[in-house]
Amino acid sequence: MPDYKPGNLGSSRCGSSVFRWGQRTYIMGVVNVSPDSFSGDGIRDAEEAVAKAKQLASEGADIIDIGGESTRPNSTPVPTDEELRRVVPVVEKLATEVSVPLSVDTYKLEVARQALSAGANMINDIWGLQKEPGLAELAAQKGVPIVLMSNQRDSSCQDIIPAVVSDLKRAIKQALSAGVLWENIIIDPGIGFGKTQEQNLEILERLEEFKMLGRPILLGSSRKSFIGWVLDLTPEQRPNQVTFVPPGDQRLEGTAATIAIGIAKGADIVRVHDVKEMARVCKMSDAIVRGV
Repeated sequence: MPDYKPGNLGSSRCGSSVFRWGQRTYIMGVVNVSPDSFSGDGIRDAEEAVAKAKQLASEGADIIDIGGESTRPNSTPVPTDEELRRVVPVVEKLATEVSVPLSVDTYKLEVARQALSAGANMINDIWGLQKEPGLAELAAQKGVPIVLMSNQRDSSCQDIIPAVVSDLKRAIKQALSAGVLWENIIIDPGIGFGKTQEQNLEILERLEEFKMLGRPILLGSSRKSFIGWVLDLTPEQRPNQVTFVPPGDQRLEGTAATIAIGIAKGADIVRVHDVKEMARVCKMSDAIVRGV
């Protein structure tokens, strides 16, 4: 593993864009083409998804992350064929209609393969190569960046920071062994995803400790349940059903707080649903933290 040099994370080419890490915070806008998205913003129609992506790009997104399977707890996995049906037409159309690069949010090899062929420029793997090691070989072959996230849904732990650091070290080593370039690796500590609410807060409070890994940090705190937990805005429970509070309306300020503090603690890229508002938070935070 290359030696980490503080303040010098290099740059990553993503499509026609170059992310020069450390100069400013980059914004990843979310387009969920899954009707059961945890955040309440799931889209069923490809044309609607394309319109949403264009809107996010116009509001300041530096990259669009397209996902066809909900990542909410206890969600039912989507068959590969269905995920392909949801994702590939959207990527294909956006690749010719927006100038910002596209990321595919998947842990399935065939979905990533077809999405890259359709015009995606990055892989966002919520399992950090645990479910599908072949994603590393694909990223190496295509020369694209890959986001490696630490996911504890299969292995809960008491001491979260060492566990996440160890998991990310494993994923980075695995990616490098498969031929992924050092500059094409991005890490994500995985807010949510098997952590307790207290552990999510601890990850944010100690985010700078992940700098020891020498790669840019992606923060995905937007609209997550720990925000609702802190602000007493958790889903309303009813017999035999759960009615979700609209997160876009109720968790916006909480998300903004996590983004601002995350940037102060070392986040290099933030994955958000509310791009217009969070772009302003990023700009203000960068002016304070990075002097830009």
